Amino acid sequence: MTETIEILPGVAPLADRYDGFVLDLWGVIHDGVRPYPGAVDSLQRLKARGKRLILLSNAPRRAASVIDAMTAMGIPRDRYDDVLSSGEATWHALRDRTDDWHARLGRRCFHLGPPRDKGMLVGLDIEPVARPGEADFILATGVDRDEETLADYEPVLAEGAAARVPFVCANPDLEVIRGGKRMICAGLLAARYAELGGPVAYHGKPYAPVYRTCQTMMGGLPAGRVVAVGDSLRTDIAGGRAAGLDTVLVTGGIHADEWQLKPGQAPDAAHLLEACRRQGNVPKAAMAAFIW
Repeated sequence: MTETIEILPGVAPLADRYDGFVLDLWGVIHDGVRPYPGAVDSLQRLKARGKRLILLSNAPRRAASVIDAMTAMGIPRDRYDDVLSSGEATWHALRDRTDDWHARLGRRCFHLGPPRDKGMLVGLDIEPVARPGEADFILATGVDRDEETLADYEPVLAEGAAARVPFVCANPDLEVIRGGKRMICAGLLAARYAELGGPVAYHGKPYAPVYRTCQTMMGGLPAGRVVAVGDSLRTDIAGGRAAGLDTVLVTGGIHADEWQLKPGQAPDAAHLLEACRRQGNVPKAAMAAFIW
């Protein structure tokens, strides 16, 4: 059977096919500053049809903080069922330490990230330290300022990696678009740390545990009744496919510049298939934006 990508005009055709939706946030529902046109309306229409909506984000913050930020930007709490963030998954892993890797971490923590992510440390039995070389582990949530580059973090990463300090990445994304501007994320720092020989653990997309948690949050819906919608081939599409879910790519997000797509422009199916094949992740369908 020839591999194809169905080009959808919006979300409506999916409503009859699936009972559960795992929805990315940045690049699908909002741009980090405001909701995309039509996104909140689409959430409302899906909820009115009895669909289970879990918003799955690689935000390196607790889920409650993500919900507060969405409410502040005009996304009402009753438009979705719940939120799972990579930060929430990270926090539980550091608190519970149910696997050998996390159980061996120790308590001295160097936080690599902006002050706004300090909430990730609340409620954990850890001792903050001032330098990575003094830590039992590094908790990476992101960068301090939007304009910073990987080079700005080379000394810190080199110090930690030289001491073989374990690195916990609370956001596997390499970059994100916030208000139309690209900024690097903790995933890029983690990738460089691994290049330097440091041990790294990731929480969030594209790793299977967060998708299993989403299905549990949906009441145990089977994979065949759940679709994952996102704008990143590397995280959303790869993660959903690995979890056995159908996937839908929103092309107006992180890849829009790469593919030279204007806002709202539907992708060409053949060109999109070629681009997705090159990156090794082919979604079942695609749409320009998360609109009805």
